[in-house]
Amino acid sequence: MKSNTVREQSNAVRDPRRWWILVVLCLALLVLMIDGTVLNLAIPSLIRELGATPSDIQWILDAYVLVFAGLVLTAGSLSDRFGRRRTLVIGLAVFGVASLGAVLATESWQVIGARAAMGIGGSLIMPSTLSILMTTFAEDERRKAMAAWSSSMMVGVVLGPTLGGFLLQNFWWGSVFLMNIPVAALAIAAAVLLMGESVGEQRPLDPIGVTLSILTLASTVYVIIEREWNPIMIALAVAAAVAFVVWELRTQHPMLPLAIFGKRDFTGTCVTLLIMVFGMGAVMLMLTQYLQFVLGYGPMKAGLALLPWALAATLCNGLGAALGKRVSNKALIVSGLLITAGAFAILALGSGYGAVLATMVVMGIGGGLAGPAAYASIMSAIPLEHAGVGSAMNDTIQQVGTALSIAVLGSVLAGVFTTNMPDDAPAAARESIGAAFQFGLVEQAKTAFSSALSAGAWIGAGMTLLAALVGSVLLRTRTTAPQAEPEDTEVRV
Repeated sequence: MKSNTVREQSNAVRDPRRWWILVVLCLALLVLMIDGTVLNLAIPSLIRELGATPSDIQWILDAYVLVFAGLVLTAGSLSDRFGRRRTLVIGLAVFGVASLGAVLATESWQVIGARAAMGIGGSLIMPSTLSILMTTFAEDERRKAMAAWSSSMMVGVVLGPTLGGFLLQNFWWGSVFLMNIPVAALAIAAAVLLMGESVGEQRPLDPIGVTLSILTLASTVYVIIEREWNPIMIALAVAAAVAFVVWELRTQHPMLPLAIFGKRDFTGTCVTLLIMVFGMGAVMLMLTQYLQFVLGYGPMKAGLALLPWALAATLCNGLGAALGKRVSNKALIVSGLLITAGAFAILALGSGYGAVLATMVVMGIGGGLAGPAAYASIMSAIPLEHAGVGSAMNDTIQQVGTALSIAVLGSVLAGVFTTNMPDDAPAAARESIGAAFQFGLVEQAKTAFSSALSAGAWIGAGMTLLAALVGSVLLRTRTTAPQAEPEDTEVRV
């Protein structure tokens, strides 16, 4: 590698390898998204082959989320300070080694430990991908690159069940982790060969801010995913959050420059995005169960049935990126959310795979318009020297919003399902569609779950309409202004 150092002038000098770099970033993001959805299919195998208890399963799922959410903001800040490529490579290495640990695990606690380590790797990978994208592409190409980045997330979410179904039908449970290792190794090699190093503002570390941010995010997400209003954990989350804000306002070198929240576009987009993610975060949970339990699809067929969603999202992300050069972020975000609300209405009123297919296509259009515009709005409001922190804020919003969505909408689904089951049905059958099938209450359970799906879809429609309303009030009507390149940010090629 060449050792010369050049100033970051992406509007003047374009890296000829930038599109290959984007492929690497999308590949790294893809493996995270696949891993996040594939594990749900492996739960029966973990119970059967490892003897995992319900508590073990809960911690296998939650260990990753808790560690990831707790560390992602810190990881974004550290990537600005020590180098975004370095952070990405370390994250991929940790993720790959942890995946190997999960493959070799013979006890549930070992899988839990491996998942926690994968959360560390994921927290380093996720913000690095978007911050590297921001510092690699010039202003006129960033939106197109963001559309590809966003599409890789959607493809990963949908591809996970398909690939997981294939692996579990032909191999053992550890195969869902085994696939992470070669992909991580390939991404590391490509990153070292193709990417230059970029660093942001060289500020001193903020260990107190780091500690308080970890306490705030980890305790908040714990309260959400456990669905138990533990007063001690709630008090810890609130106290840590208040202490974090007070400290960051007073310290000379904060890990999260709170001044960015004074920018209307940034704060408005963050609030809009949080509401949007809350409304949409449980869609995959609802659809996978509907396809498998109500329509009777196997895991692999259910995954294949979701592929039109990924295709529609990919095509429409490109459309949204093209329109973003002529239409304001506000118009794209609000119109995309209104279209998404319509997709939820189709799901609420329809039935069968035809309704699911129409929902996915319309939702792909809405997400394609709103997604790249939302990411562009958040990132364009942040100086490039803070690109890692800005990307981490986006990731934090998505993690918290998704956790809230699954917790709240999951509870609503369960409540509506129970209400629509026969009163004389066994208690277990009234709480779970899987248990209802075991008791022979197949048709009653299908009807009850369809009602629950409709209720969840109407909530999703309401939340996306609320997000559209908030966006129309808070966001400003203007196209993204060219972002000045920071003079103190270096790229080492």
